Formats: sequence, C-alpha cells, structure tokens
Amino acid sequence: MNRRDALKSVALMMGGTMIGATALLTGCAPEHQIKDLNFSPEDLAFLDEIGETIIPTTDTPGAKATKIGEFMQMMVKDCYDAEQQQAFIDGLNTIRKEFKAEKGSDFVQASAEDRLAYLNGLHEQFRASGDARQPIIINMLRDLTVLGYFTSEIGATQALNYVEVPGRFDPCIDFKAGDKAYAI
Repeated sequence: MNRRDALKSVALMMGGTMIGATALLTGCAPEHQIKDLNFSPEDLAFLDEIGETIIPTTDTPGAKATKIGEFMQMMVKDCYDAEQQQAFIDGLNTIRKEFKAEKGSDFVQASAEDRLAYLNGLHEQFRASGDARQPIIINMLRDLTVLGYFTSEIGATQALNYVEVPGRFDPCIDFKAGDKAYAI
C-alpha cells in the first residue's frame, strides 16, 4: 500500500465503520473485555514491523517511527470488546505461525518484500472469501495502522499538510497535482 492509498483508506475509515468505533464514539469502554491483557515487548516490535510494512518509510517516516505498536496496544486494550480482543490476539498468532511455515523465518527478520507479499496475500484471501469474519485481523491491522499514523505528530505534520492554528476561512485554496492532503 502506498501513501496515496493509505490516505484514501483514512477517508474511507473516517466515513465508514471501524472495529472498536463504538467505544471511540461513545467515550465508554466496552463492558466485556479481557482482564489483564498485556503485550510483551516482542509483541510491540511485531506490531511495529507490521505497521512499517503497511506504511513504510519513504521520503517521510513510516509507521514504525510513530511507535504504532504502542498505539495498537492502547486501542485494542481500551476500545475493543473481549470478542474483538480475542480475534486480534488469535490473528496475530496465526500470522506468526503461518508466516514462519510459509517463508521459513520469523516475520520480524524477513525482508520487507516477503512481509508485504504475505500481508497482501492475506488481504486478497479476505476479499475473495466474502466472509466478513475471516481473516478479520488484516482489516484490524490496516485500520489501526492508518488511524494511528495519520493522527500522530509525524503523520499529521510530515505526511499531510498541517496548519497548526488556522487563520481566516479561505474556501478557495489552489490545489496542484501532487500536493499533500490537509491534516484534520
């Protein structure tokens, strides 16, 4: 996924549905959550690498620079209900196991090309199945990465046009092909 596709995903995600959106919109934590859900440093490093695969470093820093693993951990612990949390954990374990079986190495040590090919294959598998439940982890990871990246300081100020304090209202802004989208 390139940055332009990621920006389109942000627009879709903000206008569409997202797992855990109920907690975000109501400001309340779900009633049923997994107690004492903790992620190890290895889990956070794994999430950072997945995020970096989805939004890699180019002329701007990638998702890993935003500590996307910590963001994902916070969202899963605070906004997902027990069923969604379990689906996330099970999905991560499946990715670890299947990637190692398919590629012969751990995801974190694999090349960026192998990681991207695997995640794209997982996404295609999801799209081809037509079953919204299988494998939902790819949508969770994509949505959390895009949301976390573009709401971070790095994403908002370096990947998007950022106006810290808006001045007067100007409804007609010249836009040239290749300009960055504006941060919200």
